Amino acid sequence: MSALIGVMLRELGSFFRTPVGWLACAIFAFLSALFVAPQSLVPGEPATLRAFFGVGHWLLLFVAPALSMRLIAEERRSGTNETLMTSPASDWAVVFGKYLAACCFLLVMLLPTLAFPLALEYASDPDYGPILSGYLGLVLTGFLYLSMGLLFSALTSSQVIAFLGTLLFFVALAFVSSQGAQYAPEPLDGVLRALSIDARLADFARGVIDTRHIVFFVSMSLWITSLAVVPLEWRRWR
Repeated sequence: MSALIGVMLRELGSFFRTPVGWLACAIFAFLSALFVAPQSLVPGEPATLRAFFGVGHWLLLFVAPALSMRLIAEERRSGTNETLMTSPASDWAVVFGKYLAACCFLLVMLLPTLAFPLALEYASDPDYGPILSGYLGLVLTGFLYLSMGLLFSALTSSQVIAFLGTLLFFVALAFVSSQGAQYAPEPLDGVLRALSIDARLADFARGVIDTRHIVFFVSMSLWITSLAVVPLEWRRWR
């Protein structure tokens, strides 16, 4: 556990020492405000953050892979992975420590967006149920994106390939779970719909907290992160 915490703190600090982390925070906050302001404070319309949650997970689809692409690929490119492999920290501690650091930074990145519900409170009387559940869905989605980005980062030494691999995987998943489900035979159509991230996020944005959605995001994130350990162990014993 001490090794995991050590890796997590080291990696979390690196996010704040490099321009990538600050740039990701600035871009996410700016683009979120750009989409939210015109659609959330419309006179005569309900004061909600559905516009933010609808756009937010697509912004995370680009920002999260940009954060996770360097987690292991950068270690291999710079040669510091040899130090990690000979350290007392196990591969599990290294992978999950880096993953938890990325998750913590994601939470920090979302902090500026708390200005949105404060603005709604100032201008109207919003319902905080859908706002809280929407943030929960956004956080869980970001954690899932980071886990897949970590897996691709473990599979390649190229950060560009790790970024594009994560991005294309979830774009393909969104297409298959929406368009493919319309033409797939039973019971395959139900399986494809169950993989739809958009449908699950729509429930969160409406204020519906379904434990099945939480189990889906948490279990998939942990499973994919666990898969990222395999390439490291294979290289250690090769």
